[in-house]
Amino acid sequence: MLLEKYNSQGLLWITTLVGKTTTPGLSAFRGDLIIIEGALHEGSTNVHDRKTPELVINQAAVLADSDKILFINGLFYKLEHLPIFVEKYKDALSADTVALLYVENITIPMQIVYADITFKLLPYKEGMVWNETLEALYIEKADLKGQTAEDKVITMYNEAKGFKIKTAPISLEDGLSQTIEVKKDLSGGPV
Repeated sequence: MLLEKYNSQGLLWITTLVGKTTTPGLSAFRGDLIIIEGALHEGSTNVHDRKTPELVINQAAVLADSDKILFINGLFYKLEHLPIFVEKYKDALSADTVALLYVENITIPMQIVYADITFKLLPYKEGMVWNETLEALYIEKADLKGQTAEDKVITMYNEAKGFKIKTAPISLEDGLSQTIEVKKDLSGGPV
């Protein structure tokens, strides 16, 4: 299975779940999907003994079969990270991949067609991506009741297939021209 291969290659990080669904041939992952690995610790040759990844899709939810990513959801901090993701995972992506992602440095929903994949992108302000996606797809907690954690990703995938963004698809270059600089509020605790 594809996700098990990624796990053995050390590409799944801060894993909430990785396992088979009740649908034969499908597996699901929730956690951070590594795009650029951290360096190996000094003297190590084990792919799991690395420093913090340089780039990830945060709070990702992935559904995959034996060789293709069927669904990808998560958070990019910057739209310019999209091509790096596509380059890393191009063998597992296809025009049928359902990609519903949050991006911190966009202000409006957009569809970007890149490498024959339509990426449906939503602006991200705060919150848990999983919960934000459930809300965007109108999935109620009752809809998930009784499902395994892995099967909940299938439910999200099935709803995401019909998710529409009302704007016409644009190129990555057009999308990049509409990005903003994100300013984060620094909140400090007690001094």
